Amino acid sequence: MVDFECLARPGVRELRAYDPGHDLVSLRRRFAQTAQTQLVELGSNENPYGASPRARDAIVDALAGIHLYPDPLGGDLKRALATFHGIETSRLLLGNGSHELLMQLAQVFAGPGDEVVASRFGFAVYALAAQAAGASFRPAPALPRGHAMQHGHDLAELGAAIGPRTKLVYLANPNNPTGTWFAANAFAAFMASVPTNVIVVVDEAYAEFVTAPDYASALLLVERYPNLVVTRTFSKAYALAGLRVGFAIADPGLITLMERVRESFNVNALGLAAAEAALGDGAHLQASIAGNAAQREALSNGLRERGLHVSPSQTNFLLVAFGERAAQVEAGLVSRGVVLRPMGGYGLGEYLRITVGTAPENERLLATLDEVLA
Repeated sequence: MVDFECLARPGVRELRAYDPGHDLVSLRRRFAQTAQTQLVELGSNENPYGASPRARDAIVDALAGIHLYPDPLGGDLKRALATFHGIETSRLLLGNGSHELLMQLAQVFAGPGDEVVASRFGFAVYALAAQAAGASFRPAPALPRGHAMQHGHDLAELGAAIGPRTKLVYLANPNNPTGTWFAANAFAAFMASVPTNVIVVVDEAYAEFVTAPDYASALLLVERYPNLVVTRTFSKAYALAGLRVGFAIADPGLITLMERVRESFNVNALGLAAAEAALGDGAHLQASIAGNAAQREALSNGLRERGLHVSPSQTNFLLVAFGERAAQVEAGLVSRGVVLRPMGGYGLGEYLRITVGTAPENERLLATLDEVLA
């Protein structure tokens, strides 16, 4: 017998694999076979309105060249992104989803003896990235219960957690899994306080969904702060989760360094084509954003009418407190064909995360929830 655990690096031995939630493929097959009810998937923060028709057409057109490697530089998509965001292509790095980029940032800038700082209730990948790189992960206290943005990022605590060994700070705005956000002026003050030798990574996977007037993208500060990196994805608002396309915007020098560890042909040809087409279909994006905003409010109201605490959200999901019955409620919903995301892995076991669906999906959720709660 080979002891592979012993052979692995210490940081990898301590890792727990990323938990994607339920085995949705098995659940789909199970409910398809019963033909009694259709599975409603509200656990993965996907866009229920689907991808742009232009993106689907671009995928079909790209199939003719599927026997060829994709553009290793992603040139067309980079040029489209540069035009869209008003930046130079030298500030762009493409990834197989933003997850890959978040992992690579730790691979490049952190290692044994270094620290990576993030909020206690931040995205699970931040801790995974630190551990995989062999660095220490230092969680900063989140905003306390009773605060309007409870469990969200406390920028003062994050700043206080930065020490002489800190190499990276991860933040999400808005944050997954809490849905909370921080204001533009608060983040500007935070960046002004961070040492220039500490890389700050702002994960804006849900930025397109934001409607709050006090929010502003960290992209506005990228040119002022060379140590600032912003990551985005086409998986959420653009509804291309199945193709895995993400990108980072940062100082050209940082991007050049990151290119050294980028896997060859890391973004597939269909993803490159679809992302470029989706970026050009602003009308479809705005329709999805408007649909999400309306249903987010309607679903929030429906849940509150049932006596549940709903955290404020600027994303396409809601964090809802069910207390000690959370696991029981979640199991009851799954047995009836409604899938939510349990939050025990985040240390929020009394909560469930609910993706904002379409009006019929949300109505089905609320009706099924009434059955379970009864």
